[in-house]
Amino acid sequence: MSLTDLTGQDEPRSSVASREGAGYSDRPPSRAVQLNALDDLDTEDESQFLRTPKRVSVRRSPLPKKAQNQLKQVLIIAAVVFALCIVSLAGYRYGIHAWRFRIDSSDNIEIAGVQNAARAQVMDVVGADIGRNIFFVPLDERKKQLETIPWIESATVMRLLPNRIAIHVQERTPAAFVQMGSKISLIDGNGVVMGMPANRQIKYSFPVIQGITETEPLSSRAASMKIYNRLVRELDSEGGHYLNNLSEVDLSDPEDVKVTANDPGGAVVIHLGNANFLASYKLYAAHVAEWRQQFQNLQSVDLRYEGQIIVNPDANHNTQQTVAPKPLPVARRRRR
Repeated sequence: MSLTDLTGQDEPRSSVASREGAGYSDRPPSRAVQLNALDDLDTEDESQFLRTPKRVSVRRSPLPKKAQNQLKQVLIIAAVVFALCIVSLAGYRYGIHAWRFRIDSSDNIEIAGVQNAARAQVMDVVGADIGRNIFFVPLDERKKQLETIPWIESATVMRLLPNRIAIHVQERTPAAFVQMGSKISLIDGNGVVMGMPANRQIKYSFPVIQGITETEPLSSRAASMKIYNRLVRELDSEGGHYLNNLSEVDLSDPEDVKVTANDPGGAVVIHLGNANFLASYKLYAAHVAEWRQQFQNLQSVDLRYEGQIIVNPDANHNTQQTVAPKPLPVARRRRR
């Protein structure tokens, strides 16, 4: 059908020519153009009816976030501890097997504080560790063994890496000589008998204590030394230093302490009792010259009684004399 047929009029040729020149054509549109138009329409229609995309569910942890952080910290700490254990184990195995931790000779043992004790006694204790790994030296056991040596009051034993042992001892302080049988030793203020010092260059000047035996327990000797210590304190008080005048102290009777004084005229045994040692000794020092004039053979005096003095109480009863050091009424005999 032509345009003339539809309108009933003939279209002017110029119009037709102009339309053809403008790119218009009487041929129907191609099938590809129609399909594209349909696709665009379908896409536009579908976009109006698209649903909201469904959210993808995320699986949540059964532990809260705080618990997760704590668990991470625990795991980190456990890992660090495990690593330290591995390192420690490796170090331990190296330490017990390495030759550089072995005590090679006595030169690797340092000893300090020993003056009166015999060094040989100390080496007898620690010499067993020569050739041993330093980590296997029983320090507490060695300390106890060293403190059994009479001169040693306390001891400290330490490891000095890589292969040295350090020993420091504190020796006892002697207070007097003590005679036990025919043997004379030094004794401290607690009754521990130490023997004579290994270092012969060290000299001591003490009175010799009588009345202590080897069979006495330490507690009994300590009680006797307690009396001796009190005697020393009193005689050396007030600047008197009378202890320097004594050669012997007899502690066999706790109620009657007897001392032997080195007087220029001869030794005199003085009975001091068990109290007021300084006052009694001062009485002796003030009148000994007078007594020597009265008695040709002054051997001992008993000062335990008030108002009277017994001269030579240890001699024959017929030779005993009772004198008054000054005009005082003779009082009843009272034991101090």
